[in-house]
Amino acid sequence: MRRMRRDPFSRRLMREHRLTTDDLIYPMFVLPGDDRREAVESMPGVERLSVDLLLGELESVVELGIPAITLFPVIPEDRKSDKAEEAYNPEGLVPSAIRAIKEQFPDLGVITDVALDPYTSHGQDGLIDDDGYVVNDATIDVLVRQSLCHAEAGADILAPSDMMDGRVGQMREALEAADYHNVRILSYAAKYASSYYGPFRDAVGSAGNLGGGGKHSYQMDPANGDEALREVALDLEEGADMIMIKPGLPYLDVVRRVKDTFGAPTFVYQVSGEYAMLMAAARNGWLDEKSCALEALVSMKRAGADGILTYFAKRAAMWLRETE
Repeated sequence: MRRMRRDPFSRRLMREHRLTTDDLIYPMFVLPGDDRREAVESMPGVERLSVDLLLGELESVVELGIPAITLFPVIPEDRKSDKAEEAYNPEGLVPSAIRAIKEQFPDLGVITDVALDPYTSHGQDGLIDDDGYVVNDATIDVLVRQSLCHAEAGADILAPSDMMDGRVGQMREALEAADYHNVRILSYAAKYASSYYGPFRDAVGSAGNLGGGGKHSYQMDPANGDEALREVALDLEEGADMIMIKPGLPYLDVVRRVKDTFGAPTFVYQVSGEYAMLMAAARNGWLDEKSCALEALVSMKRAGADGILTYFAKRAAMWLRETE
């Protein structure tokens, strides 16, 4: 076996999986206002940007050939509420950002997060009852309104990350009825109640609202694998065009099972905690950022991922260009 490993040329010839820029989706955090830039302390190298600065950043994203971005909003506290009305405001932060991006970069794929946690005063992904329990059907009504708002603004892909039961089917039905036939749905079909989301919640400002609360009543138990297959089957049946497993590295077994079972377009989110761990180790000189980040991304491809949401997207695209 070692003979084929001896030289770079023979290793290249037998390489089974390749990471390319086409595999990368860049998550970005958008702020209200103008000329605003804020570092996310728990995610070194990641910033929240106002729309004007985000457009400047997208020039390099497009030049690198990254096919798509996904937007996450940072909503001011005075715009948050128990009913998340700001989530479907047609003049809100996300619809405004979509329109600006599509005007300047019409060929860049724009994915939007369909969930209520950035907009709720309590930090949950849905509406809650008097006991603090996240209610399913009332939440879906708001998610559908949010979906139509984003579609009207020009979003290419809607990515429901809320984990309400049945929301994909109702979103698809509403999109069809409104003649948004080609707006795609990337469903967070197997989203686990993970401890790796902490830095993201810092970035969008939902950590403080959530307080000591959790999301275990609607996100998946990390101990479960079979359940993920049932979740994916339901979302595909309801009309999802793509499905997501989140987080990435701790759930590569789930990625492999999902891809083998369904063969559908399968995406992975290398989440904020995964990024933060790698960056912390790299900043301390314990790991090499480039080689470890690329290794982690290749492992997701090997597990069966067709695309990867990663905060390393820009740097990975640059690293890959260096090796061409």
